[in-house]
Amino acid sequence: MQATKKTVQTLMVQGTTSDAGKSALVTALCRYYYRKGVKVVPFKPQNMALNSAVTVDAGEIGRAQAVQAVASGLDAHTDMNPILLKPNSDKTAQVIIHGKAMDNLSAKKYHHFKKQAMQAVLQSHKRLLQQYQLVVVEGAGSPAEINLREGDIANMGFAEKVDCPVILIADIDKGGVFAHIVGTLELLSATEQKRIIGFVINRFRGDMALLQPGLDWLEQRTGKPVLAVLPYLHDFYLDAEDSVAIHKYQKNNKGSFTIVVPLFPRISNHTDFDPLLLHPDINVQFEKDPAKCIAADLVILAGSKSVRDDLHWLKQKGWDDFINKHLRYGGRLLGICGGYQMLGDFVHDPQGIEGEAGSSAGLGFLDMQTTLQAQKCLQKVTGFLVLDDAPITGYEIHAGITQGKALSRPLMQLQGQAEGAISNDNQVMGSYLHGLFDSSKACDALLNWAGYKKQQAIDLDKRREQGIELITDALETHCDFDMLHKQLNEFL
Repeated sequence: MQATKKTVQTLMVQGTTSDAGKSALVTALCRYYYRKGVKVVPFKPQNMALNSAVTVDAGEIGRAQAVQAVASGLDAHTDMNPILLKPNSDKTAQVIIHGKAMDNLSAKKYHHFKKQAMQAVLQSHKRLLQQYQLVVVEGAGSPAEINLREGDIANMGFAEKVDCPVILIADIDKGGVFAHIVGTLELLSATEQKRIIGFVINRFRGDMALLQPGLDWLEQRTGKPVLAVLPYLHDFYLDAEDSVAIHKYQKNNKGSFTIVVPLFPRISNHTDFDPLLLHPDINVQFEKDPAKCIAADLVILAGSKSVRDDLHWLKQKGWDDFINKHLRYGGRLLGICGGYQMLGDFVHDPQGIEGEAGSSAGLGFLDMQTTLQAQKCLQKVTGFLVLDDAPITGYEIHAGITQGKALSRPLMQLQGQAEGAISNDNQVMGSYLHGLFDSSKACDALLNWAGYKKQQAIDLDKRREQGIELITDALETHCDFDMLHKQLNEFL
């Protein structure tokens, strides 16, 4: 794509289903054009995810867009994902606009709010167009969700508004790929169908000769080209933004060191565990039922979007008994963000920030209390652990102030400020910091505290970069870019 010629400035990727590969394809397209010297930027109009990232302008966006920013050689910015929805329950979500939390809305109220949301989306898109040569857009879910079409801002509603072409991606590994593609097309309007310039089939494993008759049929039936058939990539890693990915990356092998993570209903920022899931000798078990866990070396309470509700769930399931027994036998316990708040004596929510106003008794392992507040702390930080003075880098996303005697024994120093807490018996620790294990030295120090003495931590930045390069190389090898650019030129 030559910057001196008139070209399509916005290209969108939509999927036939959730987890079809939209995020990975946008990542690959961003890195491909970045390699070619094009000023490219990722964009997702509306995202629903409990995995988020802190941006350079002190906001939060979906995790996938932060990874796509890396692929584009950019710092993550709130304009890359102007609308982020973080579910509080099955019926309500926190609405984040341009990186800042605005309100908790029900699905019905948000439906009426979409006109306002679209204006925020278009403002961000316009700003990106003024700064970059190519905006690569990721849709959400599927454009064929009939019940969500009215006022849509995430898929074809956005594409129609800005008049951009669309690539449709489908996952052949799920089965029924031709039905997914043809069925999706059938459920689109005539103008929406014309926007689709071609298809990408994802996660193919097998003999291409056996697939070719199906590709020929698809192109004849739809009149649209198959731009790429991407292979199934083994040992492929990119940060995930949806909790469904936990089980995708969870290993079946049994490592010598076992970490148990209670799987809260509203678990958030589970990418904290990626370095552990990728570790060659760590067995990470995400479990809802403590009865399925025989023993653990370390229990980690993860972040939560609804701390008091997940705390209630934890006790209801009997995890408090499991953890008490685990500590009696000398095990270690770590809390991250919401999980850290649970370790204290009380969690107060007087304003009803995460649900019904009130207070909940915590687990009582650290002498402290937390009060939730409307204003979130959003920042990237660096510092060092008190354990071995290991350097650490991470980010904070939380809506609470924690106070108490436990803070007199901090876990780390972040930019000159004490942070986190360690119990007097050294068995329990907690911190607001996400990304605790991302730094290999910090990961080794934390695992050493928990009883794992080997030094085998994963360099997560390196693994992420390897994943970006792997998917981009696959796209460059298997995508007909001449056909893609021909389709783009014809769309103008």
